[in-house]
Amino acid sequence: MTNRFDQYREDVIGRANVADTPELVDYYRRLSELGTGALWTVANRIEPWEPISTSVPMLWRYAELRDHVLKALDLVTPEQAGRRVVYLENKGRADVVAAVGWLYSGLQVMKPGECASSHRHSASALRFIMEGRGAFTNVDGHKMTLGPNDFVLTPNGTWHEHGVAEDGEICIWQDGLDIPMMNALEANFYEVHPDLNQAVSFPVDDSTATWAGAALRPASTPWNKPYSPLLKYEWGPTYEALQRFAAVTDGSPYDGVHMDYVNPNTGGPVMQTIGASMQMLRPGERTKAHRQTGSFVYQCAKGQGYSIINGRRFDWRERDIFVVPAWMYHEHANASDREDACLFAFHDLPVMRALGLYREEALAENGGHQPIISE
Repeated sequence: MTNRFDQYREDVIGRANVADTPELVDYYRRLSELGTGALWTVANRIEPWEPISTSVPMLWRYAELRDHVLKALDLVTPEQAGRRVVYLENKGRADVVAAVGWLYSGLQVMKPGECASSHRHSASALRFIMEGRGAFTNVDGHKMTLGPNDFVLTPNGTWHEHGVAEDGEICIWQDGLDIPMMNALEANFYEVHPDLNQAVSFPVDDSTATWAGAALRPASTPWNKPYSPLLKYEWGPTYEALQRFAAVTDGSPYDGVHMDYVNPNTGGPVMQTIGASMQMLRPGERTKAHRQTGSFVYQCAKGQGYSIINGRRFDWRERDIFVVPAWMYHEHANASDREDACLFAFHDLPVMRALGLYREEALAENGGHQPIISE
């Protein structure tokens, strides 16, 4: 541990620039004994010139993880574990069990006939189905059947449970939550349903039947909750929407053919603290680099390609997961010149925008492309 108090000083007008002296060091130590300190000794650290993420760009290859996720089926039961999940740990965020920033991610596995106990919590959550048949989720009595690349919400405060039908197959999906954010805010609650499982109170897949009509809002169905009433976003209509949009747009120079999942009642994000999107990269397409105040967890839903994050190249294929920390330049490329590639992402941009903190910046040099940093 350093004995210096001036390690963050900067020789810049308007920034703290106080050198240690024996008299000052003695003063600082006396302040510390009183549970206080001199702001100028830490001001430059706690007020950086721009965001400095402790997260690092990482990629988790599904082919390397899958056997280990399946192994959990033999080692623990849903009753023992609560949820049988292998979580993704960012090297820079191990202290808060985050995949990136204040976002958590994990791979959950269940076999036919299993159903985890119903629960609710302060954290907002989502599931993106990776493989298998027969998965379902029940959210406040709304049961939804799920298939690969379907995206389902379990919003803050809702009772929810997950399972796989008796006649289904082993299923794996990605869980995404804002658990680290809720813990940082010291606002996290967790509750197990008193009956362990909840009743199915509505027709199966009623959420999709009611709210998934394109540009149509059910006239006699009021909704006053702060999250989307459309709890399941199916892969088929999502991919069709990308294809239709691709036929009439050049797309974003930074994200290709890019569409946000939205709350059909408000047009806003699907949940208050987590947003999500799907983007398509046309055959051979490579986007330009930009950076944003927000953290992103990506999963390849289709195809293969690579992303360059802060100068490092990460090659991905279907079901691989990678993260982009806040304020790091990133660009994406489709590795195929014949097939499109699709990337699902969830992020904390709703928080950034609600707090007036969102900022975006394009890379101006080198035609908008980052030079590759050799390992």
